[in-house]
Amino acid sequence: MSKAETMRIGNRTVKLSNLDKVFYPATGFTKGDVIDYYDAISPALLPHLKSRPATLKRYPDGVEGNFFYEKRCPPHRPEWVKTFEVMRKRDNQKVPYCILDNRASLLWAANLGNLELHLSLARAPDITKPTSLVFDLDPDPAVGIIGCCRVALWLRDMLDEVGLHSFPKTSGSKGLQMYAPLNTKVSFEDTGSFAHALAKEVEKQHPDQVVSKMAKDLRVGKVLIDWSQNDGHKTTASVYSLRAMKTPSVSTPLEWKEVESALKKDNAESLFFGPKDVLRRVDRKGDIFEPVRKLRQKLPRWDAEE
Repeated sequence: MSKAETMRIGNRTVKLSNLDKVFYPATGFTKGDVIDYYDAISPALLPHLKSRPATLKRYPDGVEGNFFYEKRCPPHRPEWVKTFEVMRKRDNQKVPYCILDNRASLLWAANLGNLELHLSLARAPDITKPTSLVFDLDPDPAVGIIGCCRVALWLRDMLDEVGLHSFPKTSGSKGLQMYAPLNTKVSFEDTGSFAHALAKEVEKQHPDQVVSKMAKDLRVGKVLIDWSQNDGHKTTASVYSLRAMKTPSVSTPLEWKEVESALKKDNAESLFFGPKDVLRRVDRKGDIFEPVRKLRQKLPRWDAEE
């Protein structure tokens, strides 16, 4: 990133500032590097952001400074940053969320110190219709991401049995996430019920390794299958999003053979990807998460037992 204070993108001008400010002190990765990464990954990333309300997670002083979530798109935004109003659950007020599905808007948000992109599972204007079924696998430190690999493969096999193809990605943080694309007319009630039932079934089959309840005292030595992400009022870290870890990491799509290999070899390091790693992967493999946007699958009926 040059030290220029503006970037011209088509007929839009993005104002940039403090490009030399270090955002990841452990590696010297700067705000300019953050903007560079999002610019370089934008051809693969932007289709996944299309029409999706985004919650910003801003780190104005980098990963070792304070951060805050911002659902309401900043009022000082340029006129070309699109928004979509979503009803807030606690008070039934409409909140305008940012839609960051063009290059200028994405880099504008990065310049605000927005390291992480957290997206709705639905697209505007059909904000009550999720496009995917999602599982967030959150491991106890004792089992780590390799424990997530084992659970992800169990989940994959169960989804395969009911005719749903699924696609894994790293969270970029501690665990793994799985998406079963639907891209059909379903509700969050449908996906939430199905995800809850499946999580409970995996827990029933593997009670010493899996938990489906949030209570922290139940999670020791296990992997939490967080099915509750299937909710219209929650967001999930986007594929290709940076994460605010000690060193810059990226939520990275995986092939199932990579999950299997990491488990077989007990190789957690093989599932960590920095910005340069991800850009090389996309150059080599393309966007392997593309089916999540396009594949149409019917959600089977599977109600959770009480």
